[in-house]
Amino acid sequence: MADLVVKAAVKEELSEMNVAADFYDALDEEVEELLQDAARRADANDRKTVQSRDL
Repeated sequence: MADLVVKAAVKEELSEMNVAADFYDALDEEVEELLQDAARRADANDRKTVQSRDL
């Protein structure tokens, strides 16, 4: 699995919080699932383009 999340961006967004090392792997898994669900919705609607409404 490719890294889908940029660690520096997460650290910047959560600048007032500490971020555990395993958080990034869990976040990557959540993002991957979200992308797969969006792709399935687009496919179910006979589209090859994933759109914001698929989220």
